Amino acid sequence: MAPHELRRPFKRPAISDQQKRRDLSLLRQQQNRRDAQRQARCLASTVLSLRGQDSESTSEPEPSVDLELVPESESEHQTSDLDVRQAAKLRGVEARRWFARQLMLPEWMIDIPDRLSQDWYVFARPAGKRCFVVSSNGTTVSRLRNGSLLHRFPSALPSGARTKSNSSSSQSYCILDCIFHELDQTYYVIDMVSWAGYSLYECTAEFRFFWLNSKLVESGACDPPSFYHKYRFGLVPVYNCDQAGLHIAYAGPVPYVKDGLLFYNKHAHYQTGNTPLTLVWKDQNCSQYVIDTDNKGQVPTQQQVVLELQDDGKVTTSDDPPVVFGSLDVDFIHKSGLSSGNLLRFAVNDGGLNFVDGKLEKADLKYLGKSNRARAFADSYSKVMFQHTVRHSPLRIEDLLAAINSSSEQDSETHDTEMVG
Repeated sequence: MAPHELRRPFKRPAISDQQKRRDLSLLRQQQNRRDAQRQARCLASTVLSLRGQDSESTSEPEPSVDLELVPESESEHQTSDLDVRQAAKLRGVEARRWFARQLMLPEWMIDIPDRLSQDWYVFARPAGKRCFVVSSNGTTVSRLRNGSLLHRFPSALPSGARTKSNSSSSQSYCILDCIFHELDQTYYVIDMVSWAGYSLYECTAEFRFFWLNSKLVESGACDPPSFYHKYRFGLVPVYNCDQAGLHIAYAGPVPYVKDGLLFYNKHAHYQTGNTPLTLVWKDQNCSQYVIDTDNKGQVPTQQQVVLELQDDGKVTTSDDPPVVFGSLDVDFIHKSGLSSGNLLRFAVNDGGLNFVDGKLEKADLKYLGKSNRARAFADSYSKVMFQHTVRHSPLRIEDLLAAINSSSEQDSETHDTEMVG
């Protein structure tokens, strides 16, 4: 649908507290400051040094890591944030969870954000494998969100290859948030976490995208593959989320297969874990995978959810704090050989999911079994709700365009009032 075809000034009513959490996230972002440089060094070191979990065998030794770590106090050791010395020792589920926590994970769009056209960017998400790409000490490594090795290769990124022209110091590492697109063997960069040792964790998305677009091209990382640059890196076109920007992101051509749209709040820092300041939205016109499939790759007749079993038998989402969907009987847990931390798959029965004021009131669930072992986390609450609305009352592209149109009209009326006064 072209922007000019929209006629009705309509905004879909909110069905959750997602906007409230967006406001709180921006407030916490202003109030809480952390050592972003240590975070970046920790991640860069761990991505390069993690051993024993790689998904592919190789005769090449893992690159040595000489990054200097900032000393920590005793209290910091008691937090959930591990440094490289601790994280490098993790194995299995714990390692997967540590890496999954390092990525900024978008919530699924349940409600349309306020000021969508003024405060948000939008772009078409490439289909592929989400991963971190880290360059340091003349080596470039990509690891999936579960921590397993995807590729180790030379690149044109700073400190990404052992060449005379790329002889940056050991502190000059880069961390890129990417999606590896199999069809053209390209890493499409959707965010920049660190560049040449400069941390961007506490920079706004507006600045990160500006820095990304200028620095990545300058480095030669977007050039065709060569001996010292095995994989090409690609930029994703980012637009202001006005009607024209949303329309071209949704329907315009891109050099990759689309898998939905990503929305970024312009003021958002790079926050690890689930955040309502980045959102993902899909429909059948911009993604092949709108409704989740089962373990066999088929779309089930009933919605399925993956929840985590807690010590007290409750099953919860991956949110912080988690949302409780129900509890399992103690005898059933013992007979089924289940234990705390297991990720379990459930089908939503005929009783469905009942929401009151945007919060879950009751869930009619049927236990199906343990989830895929490669998974690091349970579903988020926003994902469960998005999958629910897709099956019953989907948030459509027309709703997004109408909300932008309505917001623009309100802004115009405000300006007219100010002019008259």
